[in-house]
Parts: sequence; C-alpha cells; structure tokens
Amino acid sequence: MVSIKGVVGVCAVALALFFGASGGAIAAPRQAEIVIDARSGEVLHAVNADERLHPASLTKMMTLYLVFEAVESGKLKLDQTVTVSRAAAAQPASKVGFRAGQKVRIRDLIRAAAIRSTNDSAVVLAEAVAGSETRFANLMTRKARALGMADTTFKNASGLTASGQLTTGRDMATLGLRLMQDWPEYYNLFSRTSTPAFGRTVRNTNRLLGKYRGIDGIKTG
Repeated sequence: MVSIKGVVGVCAVALALFFGASGGAIAAPRQAEIVIDARSGEVLHAVNADERLHPASLTKMMTLYLVFEAVESGKLKLDQTVTVSRAAAAQPASKVGFRAGQKVRIRDLIRAAAIRSTNDSAVVLAEAVAGSETRFANLMTRKARALGMADTTFKNASGLTASGQLTTGRDMATLGLRLMQDWPEYYNLFSRTSTPAFGRTVRNTNRLLGKYRGIDGIKTG
C-alpha cells in the first residue's frame, strides 16, 4: 500500500502528521514529506509533497473535522446515542467490534476514531452526519475543496483503500493546520495517549507521543 509521511511545524513546537502504512504495506512504499511553519505558512522542507497517494487512516482527520462541525452546528450532540448499522459493524480492523443495532454515544465514537483509529467508529459517525458513508464521502471532498485541498478526493470515512481516494502531503498538512486552528477545543484529543470510551480504555496508535518533545498528534496513517 502506498503511504505518505509528513510533519507540520507549529511555531517552535512540532506537530506531527505521520502518513504511515496502514495494513498490507508493500516493502518499499512511496512517501511524501512536508514541514511547514504553522505561523507563517512557510514550507521548510518538502519531498514529493504534491504527489497524489492513498491517505490511509489520515482520512479520519477529515471525518473528524466534519463531525466537529456537526457538533458545533447542533446537528449532533456529544452525548447523543446512535445505532450501529450492519455496514459499520462489518468494517475490518482496526475496529471497536460493534454489533449491528448496538447503541453508542457520539462522544465515544469520536474518541475511538481519533485515538485508536477505529474504522467502525468512523463509519457510524459518517452515517450519523450524512445518512450514508457515500454521501458523507461527498461532503468530505467538498470540504476539502473549500479548505483549498485541490488534489484530494475521498471515497470513504475510514481510509480503507478505495479506487480514486487520493491526497497529497501538502493537502494533508493544510487539513492538519485547519483542525488545529478551527477546532482548538477538540484538538487536545489527538495528544492523549489513552482515553475512556465505551466503558473501556482506548490507547493511541501514535507511539511517538511522549517520546519526542513537542509532538502532539495528529493521526497515524
């Protein structure tokens, strides 16, 4: 599987966006790298930053962006309960392991998608916002264009490999910055090494948290 790797520099502190392999990685994946100063927008380092590659689980950054937007608009509430569909329950790992028909809270779904990168949580959230994952993916692409991400197309909410689902390191850096700037009240979620959800503790897939000064997320790919 093609992967992307990128880092966004935030003032004097590094905000890492790791575009890593997500399951079934090939031996020598292509990758892109970009480092930008979040304050000035200056690109400090770039390699293949405009090559279109599969986003893997970095896709969930846009999923969460739209969910945060839905919560702030009142369309969704953090303590709202929604029902898991058969499609969501059938998602492959990484997953919570929901049963079709199970009732789950939006708050817990957000935490699991952000921290553990669970595919079933992402699909439940997508269906809660748009009614179906397909409609949600269309909203994701429209939002990408609105944010200036001209080379990104989304086909699903989880990041599972899908024909035509492509992005660039530059576009993902743009999305990472907008998550930080537009949703500061939710942004700290990405830096948690673990968090409670669904009556259990979910642990962050980002193993660099706490090991390198200044790293505070956002997503592993």
